[in-house]
Amino acid sequence: MFLSQLKAGGVICRHGEVATIVPGVSSTYELALAAIKANSSLKTVIEQRGKGETVNLPDLAAAGKLDCPVRHPDAAHMYLTGTGLTHTGSASARDSMHADTTGMSDSMKMFRMGIEGGKPKAGETGVQPEWFYKGNGVMAVAPGDDLVSPPFALDGGEEPELAGFYVIGEDGTPFRLGFSVANEFSDHVTEKINYLYLAHSKLRQAAFGPELLVAPLPDHVEGTSRILRDGEVLWEKPFLSGEDNMSHTIANLEYHHFKYALFCQPGDLHVHMYGTATLSFADGIRTQEGDVFEIDAPQFGLPLRNRLSRAAEKPLTVKML
Repeated sequence: MFLSQLKAGGVICRHGEVATIVPGVSSTYELALAAIKANSSLKTVIEQRGKGETVNLPDLAAAGKLDCPVRHPDAAHMYLTGTGLTHTGSASARDSMHADTTGMSDSMKMFRMGIEGGKPKAGETGVQPEWFYKGNGVMAVAPGDDLVSPPFALDGGEEPELAGFYVIGEDGTPFRLGFSVANEFSDHVTEKINYLYLAHSKLRQAAFGPELLVAPLPDHVEGTSRILRDGEVLWEKPFLSGEDNMSHTIANLEYHHFKYALFCQPGDLHVHMYGTATLSFADGIRTQEGDVFEIDAPQFGLPLRNRLSRAAEKPLTVKML
Protein backbone atom coordinates (compact mmCIF):
# COMPACT_ATOMS: atom_id res chain seq x y z
CA MET A 1 0.00 0.00 0.00
CA PHE A 2 1.20 3.48 -0.89
CA LEU A 3 0.00 6.85 0.45
CA SER A 4 0.35 10.29 -1.10
CA GLN A 5 -0.56 13.68 0.34
CA LEU A 6 -2.28 16.36 -1.75
CA LYS A 7 -1.07 19.95 -1.30
CA ALA A 8 -4.67 21.14 -1.32
CA GLY A 9 -5.60 18.65 1.41
CA GLY A 10 -6.53 15.01 1.15
CA VAL A 11 -4.83 11.64 1.05
CA ILE A 12 -4.50 9.19 -1.85
CA CYS A 13 -4.16 5.45 -1.28
CA ARG A 14 -2.72 3.29 -4.04
CA HIS A 15 -3.00 -0.49 -4.34
CA GLY A 16 -1.37 -1.75 -7.53
CA GLU A 17 -2.30 0.58 -10.37
CA VAL A 18 -5.49 1.90 -8.72
CA ALA A 19 -5.26 5.12 -6.69
CA THR A 20 -8.25 6.47 -4.78
CA ILE A 21 -8.99 9.34 -2.41
CA VAL A 22 -9.31 8.34 1.26
CA PRO A 23 -12.71 9.75 2.30
CA GLY A 24 -13.12 12.14 5.20
CA VAL A 25 -9.49 12.90 5.97
CA SER A 26 -7.30 15.89 5.16
CA SER A 27 -3.79 14.57 5.82
CA THR A 28 -1.66 11.49 6.38
CA TYR A 29 -0.71 12.95 9.75
CA GLU A 30 -4.39 12.99 10.73
CA LEU A 31 -4.70 9.35 9.67
CA ALA A 32 -1.66 8.44 11.77
CA LEU A 33 -3.10 10.07 14.90
CA ALA A 34 -6.39 8.24 14.34
CA ALA A 35 -4.60 4.90 14.03
CA ILE A 36 -2.56 5.52 17.20
CA LYS A 37 -5.66 6.54 19.14
CA ALA A 38 -7.55 3.43 17.97
CA ASN A 39 -4.55 1.18 18.72
CA SER A 40 -4.84 0.10 15.11
CA SER A 41 -2.85 0.31 11.87
CA LEU A 42 -2.88 2.77 9.00
CA LYS A 43 -4.13 0.02 6.71
CA THR A 44 -7.06 -0.76 8.98
CA VAL A 45 -8.20 2.84 9.50
CA ILE A 46 -7.98 3.45 5.74
CA GLU A 47 -10.00 0.32 4.95
CA GLN A 48 -12.64 1.40 7.47
CA ARG A 49 -13.12 4.67 5.56
CA GLY A 50 -13.76 2.91 2.25
CA LYS A 51 -12.72 4.14 -1.18
CA GLY A 52 -13.37 7.55 -2.62
CA GLU A 53 -12.85 8.96 -6.11
CA THR A 54 -10.34 7.24 -8.39
CA VAL A 55 -7.50 9.56 -9.47
CA ASN A 56 -4.57 9.49 -11.87
CA LEU A 57 -1.55 9.68 -9.58
CA PRO A 58 1.15 10.24 -12.25
CA ASP A 59 -0.89 13.14 -13.67
CA LEU A 60 -1.22 14.70 -10.22
CA ALA A 61 2.52 14.34 -9.67
CA ALA A 62 3.30 15.88 -13.06
CA ALA A 63 1.01 18.82 -12.26
CA GLY A 64 2.85 19.48 -8.98
CA LYS A 65 -0.18 18.74 -6.82
CA LEU A 66 1.47 16.26 -4.45
CA ASP A 67 3.12 17.24 -1.19
CA CYS A 68 5.58 15.36 0.99
CA PRO A 69 3.79 12.11 1.89
CA VAL A 70 3.49 13.24 5.53
CA ARG A 71 3.69 16.78 6.89
CA HIS A 72 3.01 18.21 10.36
CA PRO A 73 0.49 21.09 10.49
CA ASP A 74 3.04 23.03 12.57
CA ALA A 75 6.44 23.01 10.82
CA ALA A 76 8.25 23.56 14.13
CA HIS A 77 7.11 20.09 15.25
CA MET A 78 8.53 18.29 12.21
CA TYR A 79 12.15 17.15 12.58
CA LEU A 80 14.35 16.35 9.56
CA THR A 81 17.36 14.29 10.61
CA GLY A 82 19.63 11.61 9.23
CA THR A 83 22.51 9.24 9.66
CA GLY A 84 25.60 8.86 7.50
CA LEU A 85 28.22 6.19 6.75
CA THR A 86 25.53 3.54 7.10
CA HIS A 87 25.85 1.79 3.72
CA THR A 88 28.50 -0.70 2.75
CA GLY A 89 29.65 1.50 -0.13
CA SER A 90 29.42 4.85 1.66
CA ALA A 91 32.93 5.09 3.09
CA SER A 92 34.78 5.57 -0.19
CA ALA A 93 32.92 8.73 -1.25
CA ARG A 94 33.20 10.31 2.18
CA ASP A 95 36.79 9.18 2.71
CA SER A 96 37.84 10.88 -0.52
CA MET A 97 36.69 14.18 0.99
CA HIS A 98 38.27 13.67 4.41
CA ALA A 99 41.44 11.67 3.88
CA ASP A 100 43.97 11.86 6.70
CA THR A 101 47.48 11.63 5.33
CA THR A 102 48.76 10.24 8.64
CA GLY A 103 46.44 7.26 8.59
CA MET A 104 42.81 6.22 8.61
CA SER A 105 40.32 9.09 8.34
CA ASP A 106 37.63 9.64 10.96
CA SER A 107 35.08 8.77 8.28
CA MET A 108 36.67 5.36 7.72
CA LYS A 109 36.93 4.77 11.45
CA MET A 110 33.21 5.53 11.87
CA PHE A 111 32.36 3.30 8.92
CA ARG A 112 34.33 0.39 10.36
CA MET A 113 32.62 0.84 13.72
CA GLY A 114 29.30 0.37 11.92
CA ILE A 115 30.52 -2.72 10.08
CA GLU A 116 31.63 -4.26 13.37
CA GLY A 117 28.76 -3.17 15.62
CA GLY A 118 25.89 -1.70 13.60
CA LYS A 119 23.86 -4.91 13.45
CA PRO A 120 23.57 -6.07 17.06
CA LYS A 121 21.98 -9.32 18.16
CA ALA A 122 18.55 -9.27 19.79
CA GLY A 123 18.73 -7.69 23.23
CA GLU A 124 22.04 -5.96 22.55
CA THR A 125 22.73 -2.28 21.81
CA GLY A 126 24.68 -1.59 18.65
CA VAL A 127 27.22 1.13 17.99
CA GLN A 128 25.73 4.58 17.43
CA PRO A 129 25.98 6.01 13.90
CA GLU A 130 26.96 9.43 12.70
CA TRP A 131 23.92 11.69 13.13
CA PHE A 132 22.97 15.05 11.65
CA TYR A 133 20.18 17.63 11.75
CA LYS A 134 18.66 19.02 8.55
CA GLY A 135 16.08 21.38 10.00
CA ASN A 136 12.36 21.44 10.72
CA GLY A 137 9.34 21.19 8.45
CA VAL A 138 10.18 24.50 6.79
CA MET A 139 12.98 22.61 5.03
CA ALA A 140 10.76 19.77 3.72
CA VAL A 141 10.25 20.09 -0.05
CA ALA A 142 7.45 18.46 -2.03
CA PRO A 143 8.09 16.37 -5.14
CA GLY A 144 8.25 18.59 -8.20
CA ASP A 145 9.12 21.74 -6.24
CA ASP A 146 12.51 23.44 -6.44
CA LEU A 147 15.31 22.53 -4.06
CA VAL A 148 16.56 25.99 -3.18
CA SER A 149 20.22 26.44 -2.36
CA PRO A 150 20.97 29.38 -0.03
CA PRO A 151 22.87 32.32 -1.55
CA PHE A 152 25.99 31.62 0.54
CA ALA A 153 26.19 27.93 -0.47
CA LEU A 154 29.27 26.68 -2.30
CA ASP A 155 27.45 23.68 -3.77
CA GLY A 156 24.05 22.05 -4.01
CA GLY A 157 24.29 18.32 -4.55
CA GLU A 158 21.89 15.38 -4.36
CA GLU A 159 22.00 12.46 -1.95
CA PRO A 160 19.60 9.65 -2.90
CA GLU A 161 18.28 8.09 0.29
CA LEU A 162 15.38 6.34 1.95
CA ALA A 163 13.54 8.09 4.75
CA GLY A 164 11.39 6.76 7.54
CA PHE A 165 8.38 8.74 8.84
CA TYR A 166 7.47 8.56 12.53
CA VAL A 167 4.74 10.09 14.69
CA ILE A 168 5.15 10.18 18.46
CA GLY A 169 2.22 8.86 20.50
CA GLU A 170 0.80 10.41 23.66
CA ASP A 171 2.97 8.17 25.85
CA GLY A 172 6.16 9.06 23.96
CA THR A 173 6.22 5.92 21.80
CA PRO A 174 7.49 6.41 18.22
CA PHE A 175 5.20 4.90 15.57
CA ARG A 176 6.69 4.24 12.15
CA LEU A 177 4.27 5.06 9.32
CA GLY A 178 6.40 3.92 6.39
CA PHE A 179 9.19 4.85 4.01
CA SER A 180 9.76 7.05 0.98
CA VAL A 181 12.62 8.00 -1.29
CA ALA A 182 14.37 11.23 -0.35
CA ASN A 183 16.88 13.70 -1.71
CA GLU A 184 19.05 14.68 1.24
CA PHE A 185 20.31 17.81 -0.53
CA SER A 186 23.71 18.95 0.83
CA ASP A 187 26.65 21.30 0.26
CA HIS A 188 29.56 18.96 -0.39
CA VAL A 189 32.08 21.69 -1.20
CA THR A 190 31.57 23.24 2.24
CA GLU A 191 31.83 19.82 3.86
CA LYS A 192 35.09 19.08 2.03
CA ILE A 193 36.78 22.19 3.46
CA ASN A 194 36.76 20.60 6.90
CA TYR A 195 34.86 17.68 8.39
CA LEU A 196 33.70 19.94 11.21
CA TYR A 197 31.70 21.88 8.62
CA LEU A 198 29.46 18.82 8.13
CA ALA A 199 26.75 20.38 10.33
CA HIS A 200 26.75 23.54 8.19
CA SER A 201 26.64 21.53 4.96
CA LYS A 202 23.53 19.64 6.10
CA LEU A 203 21.42 22.71 6.98
CA ARG A 204 19.69 22.61 3.63
CA GLN A 205 16.31 21.60 2.26
CA ALA A 206 15.42 17.97 1.58
CA ALA A 207 12.76 16.50 -0.71
CA PHE A 208 10.51 13.48 -0.05
CA GLY A 209 8.00 11.32 -1.88
CA PRO A 210 5.89 11.30 -3.94
CA GLU A 211 4.67 8.08 -2.26
CA LEU A 212 4.94 6.53 1.18
CA LEU A 213 5.40 2.76 1.28
CA VAL A 214 3.29 1.50 4.20
CA ALA A 215 5.14 -1.77 4.75
CA PRO A 216 8.42 -3.04 6.23
CA LEU A 217 11.53 -1.78 4.47
CA PRO A 218 12.66 -4.26 1.76
CA ASP A 219 15.98 -5.91 2.63
CA HIS A 220 17.34 -5.10 -0.82
CA VAL A 221 16.51 -1.86 -2.62
CA GLU A 222 17.72 -0.92 -6.09
CA GLY A 223 17.34 2.55 -7.51
CA THR A 224 18.81 5.06 -9.92
CA SER A 225 19.99 8.58 -9.22
CA ARG A 226 20.37 10.92 -12.17
CA ILE A 227 20.89 14.60 -13.00
CA LEU A 228 19.28 16.15 -16.07
CA ARG A 229 20.66 19.33 -17.62
CA ASP A 230 18.73 21.01 -20.44
CA GLY A 231 16.64 17.86 -20.77
CA GLU A 232 19.64 15.55 -21.23
CA VAL A 233 21.15 13.10 -18.75
CA LEU A 234 24.30 14.71 -17.33
CA TRP A 235 25.05 11.95 -14.80
CA GLU A 236 23.41 8.69 -13.83
CA LYS A 237 24.29 5.96 -11.35
CA PRO A 238 22.53 3.08 -9.63
CA PHE A 239 22.25 3.02 -5.85
CA LEU A 240 21.52 0.27 -3.36
CA SER A 241 19.84 0.42 0.02
CA GLY A 242 17.97 -1.82 2.43
CA GLU A 243 19.62 -3.71 5.28
CA ASP A 244 21.36 -6.18 2.92
CA ASN A 245 23.41 -3.21 1.71
CA MET A 246 23.81 -1.41 5.04
CA SER A 247 26.25 -1.61 7.93
CA HIS A 248 23.48 -0.80 10.42
CA THR A 249 20.02 -2.22 10.97
CA ILE A 250 17.08 0.16 10.76
CA ALA A 251 16.24 -0.82 14.36
CA ASN A 252 19.71 0.28 15.49
CA LEU A 253 19.40 3.62 13.69
CA GLU A 254 15.95 4.12 15.22
CA TYR A 255 17.19 3.29 18.71
CA HIS A 256 20.02 5.80 18.58
CA HIS A 257 17.66 8.54 17.40
CA PHE A 258 14.73 7.94 19.70
CA LYS A 259 16.85 7.18 22.78
CA TYR A 260 16.78 10.96 23.30
CA ALA A 261 13.73 12.16 25.23
CA LEU A 262 13.79 15.33 23.11
CA PHE A 263 12.72 13.22 20.13
CA CYS A 264 9.87 11.47 21.93
CA GLN A 265 7.53 14.41 22.49
CA PRO A 266 3.84 13.57 21.85
CA GLY A 267 2.50 14.62 18.47
CA ASP A 268 5.86 15.40 16.87
CA LEU A 269 6.66 14.13 13.38
CA HIS A 270 10.13 12.82 12.56
CA VAL A 271 11.53 12.21 9.08
CA HIS A 272 14.78 10.32 9.42
CA MET A 273 17.07 9.65 6.45
CA TYR A 274 19.21 6.52 6.49
CA GLY A 275 22.23 7.51 4.40
CA THR A 276 23.57 6.82 0.91
CA ALA A 277 26.56 5.40 -0.92
CA THR A 278 26.11 7.30 -4.20
CA LEU A 279 26.98 10.96 -4.86
CA SER A 280 27.52 12.75 -8.16
CA PHE A 281 29.95 15.03 -6.32
CA ALA A 282 32.27 12.06 -5.75
CA ASP A 283 32.38 11.64 -9.55
CA GLY A 284 33.43 15.23 -10.11
CA ILE A 285 30.00 16.61 -11.04
CA ARG A 286 29.28 20.23 -10.18
CA THR A 287 25.58 21.10 -10.32
CA GLN A 288 24.14 24.40 -11.54
CA GLU A 289 20.81 26.19 -11.42
CA GLY A 290 18.20 24.52 -13.56
CA ASP A 291 19.57 21.01 -13.14
CA VAL A 292 16.90 18.44 -12.32
CA PHE A 293 17.54 15.71 -9.77
CA GLU A 294 15.68 12.44 -10.26
CA ILE A 295 15.68 9.64 -7.69
CA ASP A 296 13.89 6.53 -8.84
CA ALA A 297 13.42 3.37 -6.77
CA PRO A 298 10.39 1.48 -8.17
CA GLN A 299 9.77 -0.35 -4.88
CA PHE A 300 8.76 3.05 -3.46
CA GLY A 301 6.43 4.17 -6.22
CA LEU A 302 6.78 7.19 -8.45
CA PRO A 303 10.19 8.84 -8.89
CA LEU A 304 11.16 11.98 -6.98
CA ARG A 305 12.08 14.93 -9.20
CA ASN A 306 13.23 18.39 -8.12
CA ARG A 307 14.90 21.28 -9.92
CA LEU A 308 17.87 23.09 -8.40
CA SER A 309 17.49 26.83 -7.87
CA ARG A 310 19.35 29.40 -5.81
CA ALA A 311 17.92 31.90 -3.36
CA ALA A 312 18.54 35.60 -3.91
CA GLU A 313 20.96 37.47 -1.71
CA LYS A 314 19.29 38.93 1.37
CA PRO A 315 21.07 41.24 3.82
CA LEU A 316 21.16 39.93 7.37
CA THR A 317 20.52 42.43 10.16
CA VAL A 318 20.48 41.53 13.84
CA LYS A 319 18.63 44.16 15.84
CA MET A 320 18.89 44.98 19.52
CA LEU A 321 15.67 44.97 21.53
